[in-house]
Amino acid sequence: MGFETCGPNEVMVVSGCCHSRSLFIPGGRVFVWPVIQHLQRLTLNTMDIQVDSSNVYTQLGVAISVTGIAQVKIQGSSKDMLESACELFLGKPEHEIRKVAQETLEGHQRAIMGNMTVEEIYKDRKKFSKAVFEVASSDLVNMGICVVSYTLKDIRDDEGYLKSLGMKRTSEVKRDARIGEAEAQRDAGIKEAMAEERRMASRYLNDIEIAKAQRDFELKQAAYNMEIQTTKAQSDLAYELQAAKTKQRIKNEQMQVKVVERTQQIQLQEQEIMRRERELEAQVRKPAEAERYRLEKIAEADRIKITLEAEAEAESIRVKGDAEAFAIEARAKAEAEQMAKKADAWKDYADSAMIDMILETMPKLAAEIAAPLTNAKKVTMVSSGKGDVGAAKLTGEVLNIMEKLPLVVENLTGISITKNIKAATRR
Repeated sequence: MGFETCGPNEVMVVSGCCHSRSLFIPGGRVFVWPVIQHLQRLTLNTMDIQVDSSNVYTQLGVAISVTGIAQVKIQGSSKDMLESACELFLGKPEHEIRKVAQETLEGHQRAIMGNMTVEEIYKDRKKFSKAVFEVASSDLVNMGICVVSYTLKDIRDDEGYLKSLGMKRTSEVKRDARIGEAEAQRDAGIKEAMAEERRMASRYLNDIEIAKAQRDFELKQAAYNMEIQTTKAQSDLAYELQAAKTKQRIKNEQMQVKVVERTQQIQLQEQEIMRRERELEAQVRKPAEAERYRLEKIAEADRIKITLEAEAEAESIRVKGDAEAFAIEARAKAEAEQMAKKADAWKDYADSAMIDMILETMPKLAAEIAAPLTNAKKVTMVSSGKGDVGAAKLTGEVLNIMEKLPLVVENLTGISITKNIKAATRR
């Protein structure tokens, strides 16, 4: 083989005899022994890689597609990185090296997209590019590949999200432009107003100076005229002045007369007021006080009357109650004496008296039992066809009730009417 050379964009790797480890020659020459040594080449050219990440969900779940452009190369200045690159890529074509770097970059690009929002990627592309560059570099350096540069080429989405962000920003810019224009117009209006104010102030000051000069002129002219008129008046109006003084004196005397007359009128009015007050006192206040006194006395008399009537009524009720109590007591005593006499009589005629009372009471009981029937307008009787019917059945019902009366009396009082009558008839 002999001498072999390579440019600065290539590295030669010599392995075989005379070398315990492979010999790396980046840009230079080397002697290679035929058969016992082997020479391989590895490119150090920069590789342009387009990194496409389609429909990747960002931090807030919005899917976007990002295209980045990266320049990568095998680092020939670092022996460690060169050894790693030769170990991984020696003998492989350039497109395979590019594919490995591309897949690595795409994976990191997707990871960074998942940790950022669309707004952050869209507004701060430099931050996104820096993050992808740093993360990918730390991974590719272990392969002997260094990332020369990485830039974000394109951001897009299928739902119009980025367009909406642009429209929002466009609206904000237009709004700021309108606000700036309005503020400029406002400032211009303010400055115009201030200029007009200064112009009017200057005009007013000028008018004031003119007015002052006019006033001074008119005052001096009036003073001169006054001196002339005074002198003329002193000479021409002496008679009128004297006449005016005379008229004034007459008016003063007339006013004095009017004052005296007015004073007399006031005195007369005060006397009239006093007269009307005395008249009011006599016609209204005193009768009112008399009426009030009369009403108070009447009310007092009514109160005493009501009190006496109440006391009399209470006394009447008390006396009436005593009389009723006495009558009740007397009636009770009379009834007690009557009962005592009946008891004495019944001792002698106990059985006969009881029979007489029973016989006397039975018709009353029958009448009381049949009393509801006398008030009935119509009686409807239902019979099964056996026994009595009609009036006979109704009479039988009444008699059945009367037959049960002795048993009811015995159950209530313990006295057997039947036994007592039988005992009395045996005697």
